[in-house]
This record gives sequence, C-alpha cells and structure tokens, in this order.
Amino acid sequence: MTARDLAKFDIVGCHRPPLQFMTEEMFSMLRRLPVSVAILMSLVLTLPALAHHAFQAEFDDKKPVHLAGKVTKMEWINPHAWIHIDVTGADGKVTSWMIECGSPNIMLRRGFTKDSLEFGSEIVVDGYQAKNGSNRANGSSVTFKDGRRLFVGGSNPDIPTELR
Repeated sequence: MTARDLAKFDIVGCHRPPLQFMTEEMFSMLRRLPVSVAILMSLVLTLPALAHHAFQAEFDDKKPVHLAGKVTKMEWINPHAWIHIDVTGADGKVTSWMIECGSPNIMLRRGFTKDSLEFGSEIVVDGYQAKNGSNRANGSSVTFKDGRRLFVGGSNPDIPTELR
C-alpha cells in the first residue's frame, strides 16, 4: 500500500476522497507530522528543566559567607526553599539575607520540617554569596542554637558524600 493509498483514510479509518493534487512527497510529509509534533512537544516540555541554573551560574565558590542571624521567613517553594534572615553587623546595622536551599523535598529528607525554622530562631548559615554581590547566598549548612547542624544545599560544592 502506498502513501497515497493510506492518505485515502482519515485518523478514524473512514474513507475520504483522494486528493489528486497532492504529490507522493506531500503524503510522506503528512505521515511524519505526528512524529514531528511529538518531538517538538517533548522539547517544549523539557525546556523548564534546562532553564534551571547551576550553582556556578549564580553563586561564587570563592565568596564564602558565615552569617549569624534571626529567621524572618521560610519559603517552601519549588525549585528551591529559601531562608530569610536578618544579620546584625558589628556596627549594629541589620542586613537582610536570602539563603537558597535545596528543594523542599530535599530539605524534608535531610531533617527539616515546616516547624524547624520558626520566626525569630537564631541560626548560623554557611554558604556562598551571589556573584553579583547582593545579599543572597546558596546555603551549605545551617547550625541551630542547640548545636544541631543540617546540610541545606542542593547544588553547592559542599555536598557531603553520603548525600550525593
């Protein structure tokens, strides 16, 4: 059966009148259309995953930060959880920082819960500052007042071997 014979039937198998003006090449292209559409759709659906940044795209591993402050907010959103803290400098000036963590799923698997970081909790965060110098950092670990320490990073170079 040729492509021209196949083209006489529509998708549900009903006979349709032949299209005399279509060439064999046109029929061949029509047969490949569903495959082309499927490939295009899979590319479009994978673009959001490809758009996700790597650690090196936004943060500088040569700018480590050690921040002691109080939690003002915890955001459990995808693709990264965020810890917001106010850090009081030696001069008494308060600076707000945003700490990027791993995904909420990663945070839960590492021991965090939605109640782990309540407003006003005192913590120490180690991580890496944003390349643009803003008050944003990729968190490596959070140390609580009681001495507990949890790894919070999702993509930074300090990932412990057992968590990779």
